[in-house]
Amino acid sequence: MGRVESLVRPAQPGRLGRPCLQPAAHVPFLRLLPTSAMFTGLVEAAVPIRSYEAVGTGARLILPSPGVADLALEATPGGWGASSSEVWSASIGDSIAVSGACLTVAELLEPPDEAGSAGPDMAFDLTAETLERTWFRGRAGAGVAVNVERALRVGDRLGGHMVSGHVDTLGSAVGRRDVGDGGAVFSFEVPEGFERYLVDKGSITIDGISLTVVDPRERHFDVAVIPHTLARTHLAHVAPGDPTHLEADLVAKWVERLTPQP
Repeated sequence: MGRVESLVRPAQPGRLGRPCLQPAAHVPFLRLLPTSAMFTGLVEAAVPIRSYEAVGTGARLILPSPGVADLALEATPGGWGASSSEVWSASIGDSIAVSGACLTVAELLEPPDEAGSAGPDMAFDLTAETLERTWFRGRAGAGVAVNVERALRVGDRLGGHMVSGHVDTLGSAVGRRDVGDGGAVFSFEVPEGFERYLVDKGSITIDGISLTVVDPRERHFDVAVIPHTLARTHLAHVAPGDPTHLEADLVAKWVERLTPQP
């Protein structure tokens, strides 16, 4: 695969990557926002991994650009019927949440001739720290589906909840129950200590997807997934025992950190 020297489209201005937002000191709410990338947990597409290769203590991950058929077009500026170049673009240095882990586009590569991709492949360099906190090591490989979401732009609607893309821990899928309308209820288990973030009707990020906690019980909880989310994410492929990236609600973590502990 060859390296793309020029970008398909200019970088989309205003996305909340590190260069894009410095919180204004005079706006109290913005002082709470991190200066790194922010996401909403509204997955734009699920794509199959092109390749995954161990490199030293880290790894290199290559993903295809999503095509029109992969994207939730009703939620994108291009709208229905837009070409893939209008609804997805990525530039070197952009932050992308890959199944909930914030990664940086290191290179744009020409896809294989037979791939029929809508745009260049995206290459990401994964550090040892990222591999320690995620399921990529040991499970990532060609064809495995991952969820992708680009960082927020200034002025975007926050349709899910505030997501940092920093995976807190690994949970595991316990079961799935179809509910007859095309959706499903999934059950998950969390490691000891994480259950304090499970609040009924509270937010949680599972593999980059903003979901609502239902019926938390000690280290277990459920989520109800509508047909749209099931069709647009990797959840259709999740089986009992599969590990999942978990990120607790940012507000809960801030409150915990700022509250004096006994």
